[in-house]
Amino acid sequence: MIKKLKATNDFVVKFATINGSGSASANELFARAIMRMGVPVSPRNIFPSNIQGMPTWYEVRVSEAGYLGRRGGCDMMVALNPQTFDADVREVEAGGYLFYDSTRVIPVASLRDDINVIGIPLTQICNEAYTDARERQLFKNIIYVGALAALLELDHKEIEKLFSEQYRDKEKLLDSNVKALHMGRDYALAHLDCAGMGLKVRRANKVGDSIFIDGNQAAGLGCVYGGASVCAWYPITPSTSVVESFQKYCAKFRTDPDTGKRNYAIVQAEDELASIGMVIGASWNGARAFTATSGPGVSLMTEFLGLAYFAEIPVTLINVQRGGPSTGMPSRTQQSDLISCAYASNGDTKHVLLFPQDPKESFDFSAAALDLADRLQTPVFVMLDLDIGMNARMCAPFEWDDSKRMDRGKVMTCEELEAGKEFGRYLDVDGDGITYRTYPGTHPTKGAFFTRGTTKDHYARYSEEGPVYIDNMERLSRKFETAKELVPKPLERRASKPTKCGVIHFGSTSPSMNEALDALETQGMYVDALRVRAFPFHSSVVDFIEAHDHVFVVEQNRDAQLRTMLITECGLDSAQLTPVLHYDGTPITARFITNAIASRLALFNVSSLKKVAQ
Repeated sequence: MIKKLKATNDFVVKFATINGSGSASANELFARAIMRMGVPVSPRNIFPSNIQGMPTWYEVRVSEAGYLGRRGGCDMMVALNPQTFDADVREVEAGGYLFYDSTRVIPVASLRDDINVIGIPLTQICNEAYTDARERQLFKNIIYVGALAALLELDHKEIEKLFSEQYRDKEKLLDSNVKALHMGRDYALAHLDCAGMGLKVRRANKVGDSIFIDGNQAAGLGCVYGGASVCAWYPITPSTSVVESFQKYCAKFRTDPDTGKRNYAIVQAEDELASIGMVIGASWNGARAFTATSGPGVSLMTEFLGLAYFAEIPVTLINVQRGGPSTGMPSRTQQSDLISCAYASNGDTKHVLLFPQDPKESFDFSAAALDLADRLQTPVFVMLDLDIGMNARMCAPFEWDDSKRMDRGKVMTCEELEAGKEFGRYLDVDGDGITYRTYPGTHPTKGAFFTRGTTKDHYARYSEEGPVYIDNMERLSRKFETAKELVPKPLERRASKPTKCGVIHFGSTSPSMNEALDALETQGMYVDALRVRAFPFHSSVVDFIEAHDHVFVVEQNRDAQLRTMLITECGLDSAQLTPVLHYDGTPITARFITNAIASRLALFNVSSLKKVAQ
């Protein structure tokens, strides 16, 4: 008798399909319906970079406890790709469930004797119901969603409501999708042991006012609210939808309803070099401008970024990181652009980086980046990654204070210039490293009209004198110190018991990290956590490290880039920080973090408090 995994509102379903088959839309529909039943979900689409034909996976984490990171493993595999069938079967937890298309006979050797097999003849059902090849493929996805709804006791009416929203005023499409849904559901109820299924969805009230959105959409909307009026970009996976979303929201919010005039400019440039050049030009002239790209694009932009840093021009850049180097893995996630962005360009440059953890912070930080760029007169990066950017997930609703106004920083007005106020474009009058600027044309004869990337004195006069150069470079260092108090500060999570063990993490590792910390505590291992939200690092980061004997740094890249920056910028001994690295291109899991930290604590001879008590 095969054991059956039993869980209610706490399991992982993974869909293995073929890219280009339209399955991702159906799988998201499945996830959204569970969320509509009041149960938190966290879906992730793991797809190839080609257009179609290659394997793709879609993972739905169901967690009434509210865990939104990847757990690791799967309790039910919907295996619909013959190419990956054997590997997909191996992923199922013992006692879990394999759901497959039984139209095709599966060799016994491909199955396991410790999992439960559920077969439904999807292809046969589709062939009998539809004659068009495309219809057969698309509706097969809806049919298996209907069958899963019956097996998991997912309320099919929630799915029908989603159909009615999606196909509003498209009665024919609505009816055909509802019909396909019921074909799958009716077959499962008539032929499968739905009552014996151990995984179930039950209505709960754990979603609250959460919204469901991906980070790229959130960032695009954040740029609208942050006051961006110019965007120049070149399409690159996985950042393209940032600008597409910005364009959509601008069309809605930045178009004069009476005249139809567009109060924004979006330019698709011929390449990344042109796009960043346009952004710098627009920013120099007083517009709020940004670009969105990924690692290869940043590589091409580095010379212009050096110009923006040295000429001190506000630039906002949203980097949706992917697997590298070079073309790397365009449709996989990593946190591997930290060093390339933090020190982009030749010479001594340092750029501000913001690390959002979810779509809510993607919205907040994108809007804030535009303010920071103006206040600091420097490039500011919003460091998303594919996991945050392209995967819709639950997050807190966005908030905005309608009384908030754009912070343009130190901008000298025509009246101040006319009154004789001293203006030196690179003259630090406040000691914070930030100088006054003017928009070109502010005054007919005074203020700044041109800029360039060569050395200069306080009054923007060309100079190659060593003391003048040093004075300017030291002022830029003071400005970077000022930035430490302006960027989002780290957030600390204290363990439930005093501990000398700590962990530092950032960005998209955070959901899995939160679950891992809970799991470690159940094992009697207590770890304080610090989520770094920006570079330059606030002084509290050093305080946290010094307060602990063992500090782990969890990140998704090979070379421990955050750890390297912490050691370099904070003057730390490398022995103080232990790297925990995950970089296969898939989002990090709670199980990976838990096992990595627990095993290293054992090497450090750190016993769990439970063992000590025994």
